Amino acid sequence: MRTARIVFACAAGLVSSAHVTGTATSHSGPTLVRVPAGGIQPEAVVDDRGTLHLLYFSGEPRAGNLFYVRSTNDGSTFSTPVRVNSQDGSAIATGTIRGGQLAVGGDGRVHVAWNGSDAAAPRGLVNPATSQPSAPFLYTRSNPEGTAFEAQRNLTHRSYGVDGGGSIAADKAGHVYAVWHALAAGGASGEDHRRIWMARSRDNGASFSEEQPAWHEPTGACGCCGLRLLAQPPSRLFLLFRSATALTHRDIFVLESNDDGASFRGSQVQPWTIGACPMTSMSIVTSGKRVLGAWETAGQVSFGEIDTAAARIPTPIAAPGEPGTRKHPRLAARANGDVLLVWTDGTAWARGGSLAWQLFDAAGTPTTVHGTVPGIAVWSFAAPAARSDGGFTILY
Repeated sequence: MRTARIVFACAAGLVSSAHVTGTATSHSGPTLVRVPAGGIQPEAVVDDRGTLHLLYFSGEPRAGNLFYVRSTNDGSTFSTPVRVNSQDGSAIATGTIRGGQLAVGGDGRVHVAWNGSDAAAPRGLVNPATSQPSAPFLYTRSNPEGTAFEAQRNLTHRSYGVDGGGSIAADKAGHVYAVWHALAAGGASGEDHRRIWMARSRDNGASFSEEQPAWHEPTGACGCCGLRLLAQPPSRLFLLFRSATALTHRDIFVLESNDDGASFRGSQVQPWTIGACPMTSMSIVTSGKRVLGAWETAGQVSFGEIDTAAARIPTPIAAPGEPGTRKHPRLAARANGDVLLVWTDGTAWARGGSLAWQLFDAAGTPTTVHGTVPGIAVWSFAAPAARSDGGFTILY
């Protein structure tokens, strides 16, 4: 694939030229910050320089837009928003799972991937069940300054039926990895035949290889559930996803690659027998040399450290309290090993809910820092980030 020319920049001009003030609420624990411009579905990354990179959705949920901002003061103010998708209305928020995903490369370049809306172009492969082109899995990258994004590209060439959300990861060596789950062109249909697909770039996203199956075990993939990928130098990858074996075994699996994604090994983390698609999402972060993952099962959110020598999570830690309507867990970690677990409570299809959080120490023990507030919008969730002063910010 030839390098795409940078074709779109927000009319507001340079990202660093203006600032938008976020609405912040201070607590004895994390600082709560509203996403700029009433945006939803925040995705946050803090780079090595302490800059907070934020992606969010705005507009009509079935056909809206993604915007990118950054903050150098832990979310007190943000840069002027830059639209990410080059085609108006080509992103989707409906269902909560299918929105934009964010990664930042070693050169500061921002990489974004998302499920295309029904209006998005280019389209994916034809779905034989409908005889219509399917939704694409789209990608774009910024210039190193973050002031403009290239024309969006479709990464699906051997797979179709993209549904639940994908993920993207990047490392300092110029590698970019995009993953999603879908059906194989010419293969069997059904959730139990969905596969995890990966497209890799070795030139900072200028071009991608044709997608390949990441794992060959016949687990299927939960059609409307998300997955999450993390890249760790020099060539390690970690991935969380939910299976759909026999359509009812919707278990959490962790995968690990030590060869730049050429092969994966994995194991079941937590089983869940349910004859429906629960629309769940995951999170993976690093904390020093530790790699931590979070997920939801049966209305409870949990996290755990990945045993990187065996591709497993031996000791899941559930959030305190009874299971109920807890969803969309997200993690942030600081240098001393403390971990902030954030989730939503009460959200459902076309229904907002509350934000909740719990701080754990390095041993995984809950601390006295926890809380809940209303205000999670329809189709949204929260994004925690470790601050430069040692605290945490939660964007919602």
